[in-house]
Amino acid sequence: MNTRTTLRVAVIGAGRMGRHHARVYSQMDGCELVAVVDKDLKRAAEVAREFGGQPAETVDGVCEELDAVTVAVPTVYHSETAIPLIERGVAVLVEKPLAPDTQSAGLILEAARRTGVVVQVGHSERFNPVVQAMLRMEVVPRFIETHRISPFTFRSADIGVVFDMMIHDIDIVLHLARDRDYEVDAVGVNVLGRHEDVANARIRFSNGTVANLTASRLALKTERRIRVFCPTAYLSMDYQKKSGVAIKVADNLDLIRMAKDRDFEDLSQMQNLDFGSMIKVEPLMVDQVEPLRAEIASFIESVRNGTPGAASVEEGYAAVEMAERVTASVLADKWGDDLEKAIAD
Repeated sequence: MNTRTTLRVAVIGAGRMGRHHARVYSQMDGCELVAVVDKDLKRAAEVAREFGGQPAETVDGVCEELDAVTVAVPTVYHSETAIPLIERGVAVLVEKPLAPDTQSAGLILEAARRTGVVVQVGHSERFNPVVQAMLRMEVVPRFIETHRISPFTFRSADIGVVFDMMIHDIDIVLHLARDRDYEVDAVGVNVLGRHEDVANARIRFSNGTVANLTASRLALKTERRIRVFCPTAYLSMDYQKKSGVAIKVADNLDLIRMAKDRDFEDLSQMQNLDFGSMIKVEPLMVDQVEPLRAEIASFIESVRNGTPGAASVEEGYAAVEMAERVTASVLADKWGDDLEKAIAD
């Protein structure tokens, strides 16, 4: 627990995401952005000039004592950046994914458990208003389908689409399924380089839940959707448009009773009826909140209360573990062999 009235925070990594974190911290009550750290001091100075704080090349160059930091450096440097801070007792928000593999993710997890320091993972999609609306319904999913496609931005060419994009949906699926025992069957193809650019994974959990996840960075449009099938409802949500609908069994009992009252032996006897006018579709009540702002607010609350909060380090590790298993399954499928040979030649 941190009882300081104003928390002293810093952002490590002044790239695209680091800049957004600096912006939010600078606008948040109860926080003072005291430093922006980047090995490129000029870039750190540009962000600090816009949002406040002192620029520094390294954390050791920060004169102020820190209460909390965001680590927004490239994923491969997450563990070496976060662990020394954790061991100093500084709360850390690590941008997603927690690490590039379970080995380094495990080191961060072990440090957090050993010290008791608050460590949160930046799975901002968890804070998307449509996800929050869905979670308020306390759904128990049986089947989950996700699609996350977009044009290639060339920002994450050093990793595949699973760790770059699908990781968002992996975190949501794990949160909904509430099960860590599962089987993975995945396929993928690399078109632009050595890492998969398109991937599909089918996850079968021990509790019976099945998830089908598709991610692509080769599309000509951007689409981010999730559909959830439950015994009591069907939900369809658009992350990008921040909108969604739910069809609940309880709201459509009249339709079921009508079929029973008319002694229909099967639903084909209702083909002359207008399904669209009969079914009751409920728009989800969505709060228009910036996911990153909600994520950082959750982190700051956790720092003040000393509680794990949302997207804990344990959940971040679980997402990395599934992403690693999906990637391994993709590689085992050997779809990319021809391209690898072409690149080598």
